[in-house]
Amino acid sequence: MTTGKERFVVWGTFDTGKPRVRMLLAALADLQPGLTTCHRKVWDGIEDKSQIGGVTRWLSILLALLFAYPALIVSYLRAPRHDVVMVPYPGLLDVLILWPFARLRGARICWDMFISAYDTIVVDRTMVSRRGLVARLIHAVEWLATRVTNLVLLDTQEHARHVAEIFGLAHNKVRSVWVGVEDDTFRRAEAPKLHGPVKVLFYGQFIPLHGLDTIVDAIAGLATRDEGPNLRFTIVGTGQEAPRIDAKLAALNLANVERIQWVDYTKLPALIAASDICLGVFASGGKAARVIPNKVFQILAVGRPLVTMDSPAIREIIEPGAAVRLVRPGDSDSLADAIVALAENLRSEDGHRHISAALEHLPLADVALVRQHLVSATETL
Repeated sequence: MTTGKERFVVWGTFDTGKPRVRMLLAALADLQPGLTTCHRKVWDGIEDKSQIGGVTRWLSILLALLFAYPALIVSYLRAPRHDVVMVPYPGLLDVLILWPFARLRGARICWDMFISAYDTIVVDRTMVSRRGLVARLIHAVEWLATRVTNLVLLDTQEHARHVAEIFGLAHNKVRSVWVGVEDDTFRRAEAPKLHGPVKVLFYGQFIPLHGLDTIVDAIAGLATRDEGPNLRFTIVGTGQEAPRIDAKLAALNLANVERIQWVDYTKLPALIAASDICLGVFASGGKAARVIPNKVFQILAVGRPLVTMDSPAIREIIEPGAAVRLVRPGDSDSLADAIVALAENLRSEDGHRHISAALEHLPLADVALVRQHLVSATETL
């Protein structure tokens, strides 16, 4: 006899433009066919929420939220009986609005924080002073949100431990679920045959976490080496640090660098597939050591060699080897050496074969694996 009670209901103003959110929704849909979802769009077209500028833009978002929440509350009260309300990213205000209604219905809240607003805006990007009123307000709101939530999800174990420390949470209240990769979009592609220079790709938002200075300094250093003319770099992205990095590139006048402002998400697989080596993140210390960016999963899914910084987070999924080189954070010489070593291996028949074999055995964090992580993370709810 069935009770008619569901395990999960999904609720909020979550950003479906984020691969993380789409992966989580896909995993939940696999777990529970006919999943009840209560959603209103607010964040469409906003890639980097920390870069929202201007009073008018913020007022338009606040108005959208004001209009969204009454309808969401009504939808939630009409939803089937359930055990857990899943609130995907960003969800900071969502969980505060939801909390009394979840209590009314006897449901527990699982919030996919994914990215801490305080850690991102105040600590990592230093956009406001830690001692200022704005920083204290962000911390207080996020602290309260973690208190009304039964379980908080982050992307790695290292990130989960860090957030637990920031907000004074019990470690069993913060769990990790990998970002993963949309394997229907990012598929294994045959490696291009090497004709001419080795093509090295970086793509991503221009934020401190990515360590753009380390990348540019490595390219500049390689220009003075014998291997320099045999390497071509493509740098794709925009964001907080773009003006400064673009000025630095212009001052260095590096002939072997192509700068592209942005590439549509649907075109990323082809961009990765056309490259010989792809770059991850390289910032020294801080958030970069605690997260595994989308790009790492995407690059490995397409099947391209990866160079990224060594960190506790990255070692949760992979160890260095023929296809993955882990370098010292913030060390441009270490990055340059890794690029040269990989390029030389790609040019040799034995090296290329070893790299291809290593890529075949790397883990693919597809929806099925994210679903397993999600089940494990929420089993205590």
